[in-house]
Amino acid sequence: MAEAHAKHHDYHIIDPSPWPALASLGALVMAIGGIGWMQAIKGNEFGLLGLPLNNPWLFLIGLAIVLYTMFGWWSDTIKEGRQGHHTRVVSLHLRYGMIMFIASEVMFFVAWFWAFFDASLYPGDAEQVLRTEFTGGQWPPQGVEVLDPWHLPLYNTVILLLSGTTVTWAHHALLHNDRKGLVAGLTLTVGLGVLFSFVQAYEYMHAPFSFSESIYGATFYMATGFHGFHVLVGTIFLLVCLIRAMNGGMSPQKHFGFEAAAWYWHFVDVVWLFLFATIYVWASAGATIAAGH
Repeated sequence: MAEAHAKHHDYHIIDPSPWPALASLGALVMAIGGIGWMQAIKGNEFGLLGLPLNNPWLFLIGLAIVLYTMFGWWSDTIKEGRQGHHTRVVSLHLRYGMIMFIASEVMFFVAWFWAFFDASLYPGDAEQVLRTEFTGGQWPPQGVEVLDPWHLPLYNTVILLLSGTTVTWAHHALLHNDRKGLVAGLTLTVGLGVLFSFVQAYEYMHAPFSFSESIYGATFYMATGFHGFHVLVGTIFLLVCLIRAMNGGMSPQKHFGFEAAAWYWHFVDVVWLFLFATIYVWASAGATIAAGH
């Protein structure tokens, strides 16, 4: 009987799982709830099948479903690895999956850079009346004071570069089975990620322009805001790795979860360097720097 169930291949055929269906349901609920929430912010009515949905509750319910799915699905993946199902071929395919995910994230940010450069490189002229109305025919638009790139943005650049160093240190410590170095490196990385988020939140609270008052503010906040969201996700990703490391999880041979988190974090680093060089430094050349910013 044991031979009948013996595995003679490198692939892992997973057991029936509720997670794909539950993830789809959560995403759908969150999307509809997000529309209702935005309509509520605008003061509009929104409903479905006679139910008023112009409130944040449906979105929060969908978010809770998605977060629960993420926890359950990734917990199952960790268990499968511990049970020996992550063979050489399965591990390779997990890496392919993470690479494809990061590639999709790259294209996501390409869209925001495209929007920013489309507005900044072609601010309009006498023949482009509509575009000129948005920009005043110059970039940054007339009346917009920008942030000093060599103040808080430079500070955050140093923070992220340091975090890239500490996460690499943690990875090398794990490869050499140095648990103390692994925990120390991850602790520093998570702390630097939290510090970055606090600095960016402070910058947003004191920014001299808003999201809705100009195309500069819209493109600035969309690009830097989504990057900030990715920093938050990456910090949580690394925090989970830290908790697993403190509980004795992961080994020098089996630690794809940590590798995926490190790859993601380095991706976040590189995107920020492009943001800093273009949106903060290049786009502020010749512009009016807001006092104290």
